[in-house]
Amino acid sequence: MSTATDRRVLTEIFGPSEGAARLVKQMVLVALGVAALAIAAKIRVPMWPVPITMQTFAVLTIGAAYGARLGGVTLLAYLALGALGMNVFTGTGEGASGLAYMAGPTGGYLLGFLLAAVAMGCLAQRGWDRSVATMAGALLIGNAIIYAVGLPWMAHLFAAEKGMAWVVQWGMTNFLLGDALKLVLAALLIPAAWKLVGDARR
Repeated sequence: MSTATDRRVLTEIFGPSEGAARLVKQMVLVALGVAALAIAAKIRVPMWPVPITMQTFAVLTIGAAYGARLGGVTLLAYLALGALGMNVFTGTGEGASGLAYMAGPTGGYLLGFLLAAVAMGCLAQRGWDRSVATMAGALLIGNAIIYAVGLPWMAHLFAAEKGMAWVVQWGMTNFLLGDALKLVLAALLIPAAWKLVGDARR
């Protein structure tokens, strides 16, 4: 039978677990998470056939490390800053933030980020983040959620003009190799962090 301890995520292992101190810790984690998302969105790694950012890596690992509630709050804060015009999204230059940007081609993916982070948190709270195999499964689910929300929105915007083949290529296929590499990294990172926690407590 699962216990409350079994359902803890990484960020619940350290620091205060109740009262005002816990609230302060959570606020700091949200701020750090938003900063990590913004930085990851701007990192561009050369990759074939298109460069990739580290944004999905940050989204999924934050969801796993923070849990469903705090991960969801962090993504909501990130999206709110972008909606208010802060330069936190992948795009560059004028028009790379705000509601107009969020209603563009990446809008569905941004919503998918929120849902994927919450899903990752739920799975982590059930222990899926403790081993490489189950973490990889959780990451595949999270990534699938992002595409399940992002692709229909791209199709809504472009399918009539460019066709579904173009939508699938530029909305998913071109990014699958980069996604696979990021998922491998995340699948190794979170279970390794749990192992370090276990070793430190021996």
